[in-house]
Amino acid sequence: MIDLGDGEAVAFKVESHNHPSAVEPFQGAATGVGGILRDIVAMGARPIALLDGLRFGEPDFHFEHAVAGIGHYGNSVGVPTVGGEAVFDEAYRDNCLVNAMCVGLLPSDRVQTSAASGAGNLVVLFGATTGRDGIGGASVLASQELGEDDPDKRPTVQVGDPFTGKKLIEVSLELVERGLVESLQDCGAAGLASSLSEMASEFGIDVQLDRVPLREEGMEPWEIMISESQERMVAVVRPGMLPGVEQICTRWELACAVIGEVTDSRALRCFHEGDVVGDVPAAFLTDECPRYELERDRSPGADATEGQAPLPARLSQPNHRSRAWIYRRYDHLVGSRTVRRPGLDAAVLRLRPGNRGLAVALQGPPPGCRNAAAAGAFAVLGAARNVACAGGRPLGLTDCLNFGNPEKPAIAAELADAIEGISQAAEALGIPVVSGNVSLYNETDGRPIPPTPVVGCVGLVEDVRSVPSRWREGDVVLLARVPAEELAAEAALVRFLWKAAPILSLAHDVGDQGLEATLAEAALWSGIGAKIELPDEPGGGAAVLACAPDDVELLGTKGFARIGTVGGDALLGHSLDELRQAWTT
Repeated sequence: MIDLGDGEAVAFKVESHNHPSAVEPFQGAATGVGGILRDIVAMGARPIALLDGLRFGEPDFHFEHAVAGIGHYGNSVGVPTVGGEAVFDEAYRDNCLVNAMCVGLLPSDRVQTSAASGAGNLVVLFGATTGRDGIGGASVLASQELGEDDPDKRPTVQVGDPFTGKKLIEVSLELVERGLVESLQDCGAAGLASSLSEMASEFGIDVQLDRVPLREEGMEPWEIMISESQERMVAVVRPGMLPGVEQICTRWELACAVIGEVTDSRALRCFHEGDVVGDVPAAFLTDECPRYELERDRSPGADATEGQAPLPARLSQPNHRSRAWIYRRYDHLVGSRTVRRPGLDAAVLRLRPGNRGLAVALQGPPPGCRNAAAAGAFAVLGAARNVACAGGRPLGLTDCLNFGNPEKPAIAAELADAIEGISQAAEALGIPVVSGNVSLYNETDGRPIPPTPVVGCVGLVEDVRSVPSRWREGDVVLLARVPAEELAAEAALVRFLWKAAPILSLAHDVGDQGLEATLAEAALWSGIGAKIELPDEPGGGAAVLACAPDDVELLGTKGFARIGTVGGDALLGHSLDELRQAWTT
């Protein structure tokens, strides 16, 4: 969570749902959205935006169904999907990545905790009933490599219900706003076993598993404890507040049951029909769990690059073509905050009732990147540049670390190097990493994915009325760039971009697609061509800028060069119609 000033704070996090999406892409992606929404709600924040990071072998059946699952849940629950990325690489054919990010707002003086407190307080489970769907999701799927028996693992994939999810959001927020709960926790991976162990770490909890509302008969205590049935929350409630909690749940037609109480034992104890079926010091499941150093073996990383085909041919490649066919499946306007829609760098959301806003972006390494440290730094800097190009001053980061089996020394080294790359880039920018997720064992039959750290960035826009949009006839086209592998210069570029944004008519991060493709996207986004004198390809961070001729001197004298003028219906020797045809089909 980051304080935005004016009594408002932003909570944000990115998580993975990779293995469930590889086994069953629709429900895997849908429940990934549901899970990250509940994480934000558990902080007492109202979700205002979703972003998704998708990496598949190709835009095939599995990809289409993952997109449909994201749209199904996000559209139904009423939270806009405003950005993200879609990358296609053969390396993800058998082990796709589905990362979901959520951003939420709350009063800065009303931060909700997840830790239990107050011996004698009640533990209340509310939301959907508990079934066998999702049993083994965290152990059978998330902590194992994939293989030939993937179809047999479909019963471990949770089934989402976005309409129950919407009711759960409203109930949770009303409980927090009315001060009826002491703490709140999502019931996600590993179900009650995970959520209760986290809540019990400082006090202790006794849970009566036979009080859990079930939707299946004959469930064993261990099944109740680890079921990952969706749309459930756990709250700690003072006894005097229980009637108010029950009244709200009844009004929203959600199951609600007292399943235990907070103790001073510092243990998580499980009972079923009066018998003790589990008893463990809670700290052994959290802060005092076993720790060990992984053996590391570094092999040289390499970056694969695509050949320089003619511009129209490059624009038609899966990783360069327009993403409109994807994000049109999502509602990106629900909630009436979206100022800048998806399609170019970061999205911008208004902080009502004033004119401040949030710029949000999600970025991973380029396809083919095998250098883990470079991948981590690239993801941080790319996300920050995207936010800065939309006029946002980067405030904080969240990361999702997608890697293979860390028990293999080469993968352990990748994980460590990527974390170091993220750390160095974040320190150069002077912003914190406030949350995140680790997804390991992303391998199929022994073939690991490339190191794929995905980073989300949130930035503050001082005035959403002056966010760069499209270049205009007669504008000067500029290129801002810095040398490769100079983090201080990269950070300076980010500062320059967000400070210059109110003067610019357009700002577009060059990223990994190259300068020509970036210029083509800017022209097609703006609907007007430009006469360009193409410079050498940038080696480090870079952005294409445009502004009125009279405003160029306001940008200073260093860090950018004039490369052209806006006008006409062509770009780099190709008509816009030709480029648009290649980009959109």
